[in-house]
Amino acid sequence: MQEDYYTRLQDQSTKMFVIVAGNIGCGKTTLTSNLSERLGWKPMYESVDDNPYLKDFYGDMSRWSFALQIHFLTHRFNTHRQIEDANFSAIQDRSIYEDANIFARSLHEQGNMSRRDYDNYIGLYKTMIEYIEPPSLMIFLKRSVPKLMERIKQRGREYEQSIPVDYISRLNDFYEEWYDSYDAGKCLFVDTDELDFLHNGAHFDKLVEKIHSSIDQQDLFFHYNN
Repeated sequence: MQEDYYTRLQDQSTKMFVIVAGNIGCGKTTLTSNLSERLGWKPMYESVDDNPYLKDFYGDMSRWSFALQIHFLTHRFNTHRQIEDANFSAIQDRSIYEDANIFARSLHEQGNMSRRDYDNYIGLYKTMIEYIEPPSLMIFLKRSVPKLMERIKQRGREYEQSIPVDYISRLNDFYEEWYDSYDAGKCLFVDTDELDFLHNGAHFDKLVEKIHSSIDQQDLFFHYNN
C-alpha cells in the first residue's frame, strides 16, 4: 500500500503543485525539503537569506514593514507563476496568500504599517491573485507558540532572536482564522507539536500517506504535456 501511494505521488506523467503554509518556526522549510527529496518535486523556498530587508525589519518594524512585504509579495507571485507555467511538480515554502492574510494584516493592526501603505499593499495583492490559480493542495502546519519560540531559538538565526512572543502569538491567531476561512482549494491540517519530519521516518511516512489520501486523485493531479 505504501509503495502504491509513493509511486502515484512520484508519477511524472502528472503535475502537482503543493504549498506548505505556517507560522515562523513551524517546520515549513524542513517539510518542503523532505517532500522534495522523497517525491522528486522541485522545491521553491522562501526568500530569506537573500532578502535585503529582513534584518533591518526585525530591528525597526515600522520603518521597514512596507518594503519587506512588497519584496515578499513580488517574490511569492513570481514563484507561483513560475510553478504554474512549468512542466514539473513543485512544492512551495509559504504562499502569497499568507503574505496578505497574516503578515501584512498583523503589521497593520500592530501599528507597524500605516493605513495608506496597507491599502496600497492590499490593492496590489488583489490585482496579483487575479492572475494565479490556487495550488492543488495547501498543507497547513500548526504549532503551539511555546514550540514555535523553542524552534526559533534552536535554529539560531541572529535576526530572529529578538522576535517578541506576542508577535508570534498574534501570527498564530491570524493563521487560525485564515485556516478556518480558506476555501480556494483542497487543504490538509497537520499538528506539528508532536511530529518530527526530520528525525522520525514513521512520522514522515504517515504524513505522505495523508497527503495522498486527503483528496481524490482526480482533483489532486492535473496533466501536462512533456
